[in-house]
Amino acid sequence: MQVIYTPIGVMHCRLKDPKTAPRFYTESDVEGTIEIYPEYAQGLANLDEYRYIVVLFHFHRSTGYDLMQRRQGVGEMRGVFSLCSPNRPNSIGMSVLRLLCIEDNVLHVQNVDILDGTPILDIKPYKSTDYPQGPGQGVDC
Repeated sequence: MQVIYTPIGVMHCRLKDPKTAPRFYTESDVEGTIEIYPEYAQGLANLDEYRYIVVLFHFHRSTGYDLMQRRQGVGEMRGVFSLCSPNRPNSIGMSVLRLLCIEDNVLHVQNVDILDGTPILDIKPYKSTDYPQGPGQGVDC
């Protein structure tokens, strides 16, 4: 079986170098924008009701993988599925970003740990009691 994804948008931010980028969204206060391609823009309706979004993306600069890796290159060997390494069999990443506002087809976000130019595969509302969300608690530009 072959699975093929088509990006719905692209990340724009100041993060260019994976060596200096935050390792995880919980360690980042970086702001950026996600440009959603026009043919998918209608799908953003009502997303502004949420303060946090789950962003699935393609690690477009990763090459190869090992099933056993060291966390950030140090320590004990661990299985790739127990790590957030960009070097994975399917090179899919996930971040939970704060949604600051939406302008047309552009999402303004915070807590970015995604490199500039990264293809965005999907966006979902983050639904958890850990963060406020729901109607009336989203934000506007």
